[in-house]
Amino acid sequence: MRAILICLAFAVPATLSVAQERAPEKTKTFSSAADVLALIAKAKSERKENQPIVNQRILHLAPYNANLEYRASVGAAAVHEKEAEIFYVIDGSGTMVTGGKLVNEKRTNAENLSGTAIEGGASQPMAKGDFLIVPENTPHWFSSIDGTLVLMTLHVPRTSGAH
Repeated sequence: MRAILICLAFAVPATLSVAQERAPEKTKTFSSAADVLALIAKAKSERKENQPIVNQRILHLAPYNANLEYRASVGAAAVHEKEAEIFYVIDGSGTMVTGGKLVNEKRTNAENLSGTAIEGGASQPMAKGDFLIVPENTPHWFSSIDGTLVLMTLHVPRTSGAH
């Protein structure tokens, strides 16, 4: 009996921990300007040396997430095979390259590829207030960042009938 109780004492908290990790994310449909400033400060304080990107959730309404990306250095290039991505520059500036071909392409998961850079493609300077949409299956990469770049990004899944 004592052995069963000891096992339960360890098993129940572990089971609850796993259940909490898998709990669906709560819907969040509004963030104030003060909330966004707090997320920027949090990202800046949590960033580790040589970490190119820190992500924070701004809004969530499944299947959509508006994320804050705090970028302090150039990171990996990416291709999202089944999602478009919308970028809005909250603060800072940099250069986005779209199109071309990923260098040192690797599969990161079932629907995304990454690379160390892009060969070819078109460069687009971006600064505070600018918007950009990258269609699905299109390589994209910030090839340069002037200081820090703070973005709002939104991945938009394509519906089966979309072209």
